[in-house]
Amino acid sequence: MQNRVSIVTPVYNGEGYLSRMLDSVLRQSYRELEMILVDGGSGDGTLVLAEGYRQRFEELGIEYRILTGGGSAAAGLNRGFPFVTGEFLIWPDADDVLEKESVKKRVDFLRKCPDYQCVRSLAYYVLEETGERTREDERRGDLTNENLFFPVLNAETFVCCGCYMFRTERFFEIYPERRIPDSFAGQNLQMLLPFLYRYPCPTIREELYRVYVRPGSHSRALRTEKEERERCEEFQTLIDTLAEICGITGKREKQLVESGKARIRYQTELKYGKKWRAAAAVIDMMKNGGITFGEFLEKAAYIFAGKLVASVKERQRGGKNVG
Repeated sequence: MQNRVSIVTPVYNGEGYLSRMLDSVLRQSYRELEMILVDGGSGDGTLVLAEGYRQRFEELGIEYRILTGGGSAAAGLNRGFPFVTGEFLIWPDADDVLEKESVKKRVDFLRKCPDYQCVRSLAYYVLEETGERTREDERRGDLTNENLFFPVLNAETFVCCGCYMFRTERFFEIYPERRIPDSFAGQNLQMLLPFLYRYPCPTIREELYRVYVRPGSHSRALRTEKEERERCEEFQTLIDTLAEICGITGKREKQLVESGKARIRYQTELKYGKKWRAAAAVIDMMKNGGITFGEFLEKAAYIFAGKLVASVKERQRGGKNVG
């Protein structure tokens, strides 16, 4: 439906936080919305809470659908996609908040710039317990750059899910069966990489999405080393799948994809103090053209000599992974 924005949000055991996302949808200044909430088998009062919002959505004329099924966030999105009817698509997390003008400003941009198929805004981060602002989890990167496939792959810019908006038709041209690859490693790479490979994505330089830093969330859950390594392997397998979906065949791009996978291995090995394994991953990054020789030396210094002699340039890049 023209002008409609479809909001698809998976949730699991969200009784303690889902209301703030639903309230933020109800507060949107843009009202051509449909809300598709997908419960992944919650064992708390999530469904009861969600059902309690039905009348409020109906009073505002917003289509409201509650679905069950799925498991991972990706599975939840897949459960919701067949019901999407909007011209535009967003997929915010269940524990975050859309600022009042979030949807409107992104729709306005795509209306004014019909050649663009997507747009993103900025996010800001607050602590769950106090509401105080805290450091961003992800690097913002070069906000003038609209070619974001490799910056997203290499964690040089943010994948924060509530910041992006797609033209739905273009998204389902990529996934005509309305299913993204399911992975417990997450859902955002599946959503973003094939789209960003095809289309440039400009950035509205306004903070239109609030992320709550919640210790128990999936992205911040404590994992064992074995679980982290399994997740690392799953990420690399997922990247191979997405590269195939993108249709990447050129030698240079394939090398850069391999460098992106090596970067994931590097971060995992560095986290557990496996210096030689981390160094091997950095060598793979350099061999595949993902970093320069100078950057290789910087990372080698970081691995073997620690933060005190890591370059100022490396530290100034910011983000949660200094190395």
